[in-house]
Amino acid sequence: MKIHFPWEEIDHIFLDMDGVLLDKYFDDYFWGEFVPAQWQQKNGGTLEQARAKLLATYKKVENTLAWCNLDYWSEQLQLDIPALKCEAREFINLRPKALNFLNAMREMDKPVSLVTNAHPKTLAVKMDKIDLRPWFDHIISAEEVGWAKEQPPFWKVLQGILPHRPERTFFADDTEKVLHAAKGAGIGHLLHIAGASSRLSPRFSPLFPSVTALGEVIEVVDLPLKATSAG
Repeated sequence: MKIHFPWEEIDHIFLDMDGVLLDKYFDDYFWGEFVPAQWQQKNGGTLEQARAKLLATYKKVENTLAWCNLDYWSEQLQLDIPALKCEAREFINLRPKALNFLNAMREMDKPVSLVTNAHPKTLAVKMDKIDLRPWFDHIISAEEVGWAKEQPPFWKVLQGILPHRPERTFFADDTEKVLHAAKGAGIGHLLHIAGASSRLSPRFSPLFPSVTALGEVIEVVDLPLKATSAG
C-alpha cells in the first residue's frame, strides 16, 4: 500500500543522509570490515578478534555524539579515520530515487535541509564523491548542534539553529530511535526508510510509516544518473 503525505500541509523537509540518501552499506562495510582490518594489521591477532573488540568499543558510545566523531575515533583507535574513509570512498553510492525525491521537493518549492549525525569530515568525504550540497537550503551536522539526533536536546537546539514549525515538518530517517526523538519534539510527518543498505533485506518499522526507498512516497520521473556524481 502506497504511503501518502499531505505535501500542502508541509513547510519544511528534513532528511537524514546515510541510509536515506546514501547507501548505508558504505558505513556498515567501513566500520564492520575495513577499520577492523586496518586495526588488526597494526595490532595483531585475528580479524575476527579485531572485529569483536571494535564492535564492543563502538557500542560504548552508540547513540551519542562521540559515535559520529572521526577525530574521537582517530584518537581511540590510533588510526587516521578520515584518510581511511577516503580510501574506501568507492563504496559511497546514492540510494535509489533519492534525487527524484529532491527534485520533486524543489519543484514544489519546499525548503530542504540535511539533518545528519555525520561528522563534518565525513560530510566532506561523501560530498566530494556525490555532491548533494546544491539540493539543500541548509546542512546541519549533529556536531554543530552538540547532541546526536537520538538525544531529545538535539531537537530543541535545532529549533534555535533552523527555526521551523514541527507540526508542519517532514522528516525521513532509517533509525527508529531517531524518529522517536523527532516525534517527541513534535515533528508532524515522519517516514522510516527500511532499505537503508543495498546489501541487506529491508527492515520495515511497525511504529512509523515505512518504505524501502524515499522516492516511493511521491510520483517522480527518473533523473539521469550522471547528474548525481561530483567525482
